[in-house]
Amino acid sequence: MKNIFILLFLCGSFNVSQAQWKLVWSDEFNTPGQPDPAKWGYDIGGHGWGNQEKQFYTKADTNNAVVRGGSLIITARKTGEGKYTSARLITRNKGDWKYGRIEVRAKLPKGRGIWPAIWMLPTDWAYGDWPASGEIDIMEFVGYMPDSVFTSVHTETYNHSIGTQKTRGIHLPNTSQQFHIYAIEWLEKSIVFKIDDRTVYSFSREKDDPAVWPFDQRFHLLLNIAVGGNWGGQKGVDDSIFPQTMEIDYVRVSQH
Repeated sequence: MKNIFILLFLCGSFNVSQAQWKLVWSDEFNTPGQPDPAKWGYDIGGHGWGNQEKQFYTKADTNNAVVRGGSLIITARKTGEGKYTSARLITRNKGDWKYGRIEVRAKLPKGRGIWPAIWMLPTDWAYGDWPASGEIDIMEFVGYMPDSVFTSVHTETYNHSIGTQKTRGIHLPNTSQQFHIYAIEWLEKSIVFKIDDRTVYSFSREKDDPAVWPFDQRFHLLLNIAVGGNWGGQKGVDDSIFPQTMEIDYVRVSQH
């Protein structure tokens, strides 16, 4: 038995890192209807969300967020001239974690003007308003760049408002036809970004300074589709694409 274990380890068939993760929170989306209110809340409104976005986020509206066929379906819809509805689901105060592996298996929407994201924000904002308390973008996609997805972190020192954000673009075709697993492994000294268990980016704690590393506090998960905005709308919005959906097969959170 010992020799078998050594052989498996040397062959790479035994992943020690993965074996140490233990599931602590999940949603497999097996119950049809509205998303589980014990696990999901909503951000609501249409004030641009700091990015001049065009959509109005609704609450508990199955036109924009519904569990169907074993998946969570988030839908962005055109409702009138220059008007759109969508959903932004959050786990704040229902699922909040400090460190862990957060993974989401998802199929993305497509089309010019669409801007879906799988990301995390601080629950307690211990170091102040954005970006001082941090942001973790597990996956962002803008429809006018259909073969790429992006991972980023934002802090007081590193953020897009001053052009210093830490980010990585990854070539990934067929994101609207195929599911991919978007994940982070967030530890005390690093955040490793993975797609389909392949490491695509890593951000390490350079020093013990919240301006650089505010990631020692609780964060929660957000799932949303934005329309237009400073980034998603750089090439305009193609109204012929709507409705557009992001399909989430599962969300799983594990910790050591």
